Amino acid sequence: MKKTIFAVVVASLFLAGCSSNQSLQTTDGKTIVTDGKPQVDSDTGLVSYKNAQTGKIEQINRDQVKNMSELDN
Repeated sequence: MKKTIFAVVVASLFLAGCSSNQSLQTTDGKTIVTDGKPQVDSDTGLVSYKNAQTGKIEQINRDQVKNMSELDN
């Protein structure tokens, strides 16, 4: 029983940590809110993210991102 409770707690913490929205501020002054943490591809220099407004997966060049920060949900 304790193992089951422990597994549920760990899974809940994992999901809570992964579901936080992020804010991407671009060099041209735009702010993009993402659903979850963006993924940076070091080979291509692209940042992939799920747009919180549209629900679509989008990409932006890393050199166009001025700042990435976690939002309080």
